[in-house]
Amino acid sequence: MQTAFIFDIDGTLIDSVDFHAEAWQRTLAHFGFTVPYPAVRSQIGKGGDQLLPVFVPADALARLQDRIEKYRGELFAEEYLPRIRPFPRVRDLFLRIRKDGYRIGLASSASTEEVTAYKTLANIADLIDAETSSSDVDCSKPCPDVFEVAVRKLSVEPDKAIVIGDTPHDATAAGRAGLRIVGVLSGGFAEDDLREAGCIRIYRDPAELLEDYDEIQALVRPAPRTP
Repeated sequence: MQTAFIFDIDGTLIDSVDFHAEAWQRTLAHFGFTVPYPAVRSQIGKGGDQLLPVFVPADALARLQDRIEKYRGELFAEEYLPRIRPFPRVRDLFLRIRKDGYRIGLASSASTEEVTAYKTLANIADLIDAETSSSDVDCSKPCPDVFEVAVRKLSVEPDKAIVIGDTPHDATAAGRAGLRIVGVLSGGFAEDDLREAGCIRIYRDPAELLEDYDEIQALVRPAPRTP
C-alpha cells in the first residue's frame, strides 16, 4: 500500500511566516482595522477565509473580503515574495523520501499561485506527487479540507501518511482529517502549543528532520508482520 509524507509549506519548508504576518497587518490597516502584529502572527497558517473573521466584523467582511484578499495578494507578491528563502536542506530531505519510495504531497492554505512560486523557490517541483492549496477547498486550515484532498490525490489511507507542519492550525486540521502530524519549530510557534494541538513529535526544521530521518520514517513504514 502507498505511504506518504504530506508537507505544509509556509514556515515548514520556507521562511515566510513573518512576511505573511506583516502583509496581513498592513492590509488590515489599509482597510481601517488596526491589529497588533503578535495577534496577526498567531493566525498565520490559516487561509484568508479563516483569518479575516478574527479581525474584521461580519458586516464589514461581507462587503470587503474580496477587496481585502486581492489587496493582500498583490502586496505580498510585490513586496514580500521576492524576499522569501527556503529553509536549508529541503530538497535533500525530499530526495531522501523519494529514494525510499514514499509519495510526497503539499497541503497549504496559500493560493495556487503562491504554492507554484514556493515549489520553484525550494527547488522541489520535480519531487511532488500531489498538491493542495486554498484554491482547491471551501474552508482552509484549521478545517481539515486541504489534508483530506491531499490524501485523496495521493491515493493513500490516512493511517499510511504523516503530516509535517509548523503551526497549531496545521495540527488541528491534520487531526480533524484523521492524520498524525510531526511539528517543526521553524515557523516560530511555541513547542508547547504544537504539542497541545496534537503534534506527536517536534523537530527544529527540515534539516533536523533529515538528520533524524529514520525516526520519521518509522512513523510511516509498514509495521512488521507478527508470527
